[in-house]
Amino acid sequence: MSKQTKYLLYGTTLLIVVAFLSLLWGQYHIDVATFIEYLQYKFVGNANMDASTFSLIDNIILEIRLPRVLLAILIGASLATSGAVFQAMFVNPLVSPGILGVLAGASFGAACGMLISNHWIVVQTLAFIFGFIAVGFAITIGSMVTNSRSTVMLVLGGVISGSLFTSLLSVIKYVADPYSTLPAIVYWLMGSLSMAQLHEVLLAAIPISFSLFGMVFMSKYFDLLSLGDEEAKALGVNVTLVRIIAILLATLASSLSVVMAGIIGWVGLIIPHIVRMAVGPAHRLLIPLSAIIGAAFLLLADAISRLALSVEIPIGILTSLIGIPIFIIVLKNARAAWN
Repeated sequence: MSKQTKYLLYGTTLLIVVAFLSLLWGQYHIDVATFIEYLQYKFVGNANMDASTFSLIDNIILEIRLPRVLLAILIGASLATSGAVFQAMFVNPLVSPGILGVLAGASFGAACGMLISNHWIVVQTLAFIFGFIAVGFAITIGSMVTNSRSTVMLVLGGVISGSLFTSLLSVIKYVADPYSTLPAIVYWLMGSLSMAQLHEVLLAAIPISFSLFGMVFMSKYFDLLSLGDEEAKALGVNVTLVRIIAILLATLASSLSVVMAGIIGWVGLIIPHIVRMAVGPAHRLLIPLSAIIGAAFLLLADAISRLALSVEIPIGILTSLIGIPIFIIVLKNARAAWN
């Protein structure tokens, strides 16, 4: 068994274990024996469990916990993989999915949706559209100065785009109804998986999975891009095309994560660093393993958000509180991992 296969097997095993425990953990605890009885009753008609208990557990698992588990896996994988891709493209350990303003743009779109409509599909659609508009604006600014390095100008364009949409978001919050719309906007911006619906999660899984597989497939090019544009071109890589496709895939994945659960920060920044320190900088392993570890990390964060207090802690707040000290620790070894 190769080293790469071994790491992926270990990571997948960890993810499966955490996902299974997440189905059992909650305010209503389900032990393993009860869960096995539930599966027997559901698939083979075991009579050891009464119908009322089965109905209760079936509702908890299928309607509440399973959608959250699947959504946490999708979002954690999306943010971590997008962060690893952006860091590879910009050869910069400090970038994350918000570098091109996608999170700010999607937040502004969602706030607009909450202001003009009560339908959640409107909120999600506008968040997705403005996420891409923010990226397009950043790329447009980055291409205005042709005699500068494209990566530098893209980062600067992302800073400008993010600042613009953050300011526009403040305007929306200022004019929103302080008794209904404003609290909804503020809570959504904190990040939460509590509104997960199974059919919506399965629908979002299609484009998210496409983005993830696309980024994993392109991982062989990211090692060459990390050498610099000139070196990559000399090795036959179409740098502009690879960078555009990678930006679109990473933006699609990260904007859909905002659409589904609001702002969840730090996952796209710290997980690639942790994985890089553990397995090295080779992106053929770094990209898929970042997806797996990111999914497991967000599952654990979601479990803590549900169980730490009697009320649920917004997961965006929790990931920030966890991510800051982890990132401080990671910074000590970041240079060695990048080298």
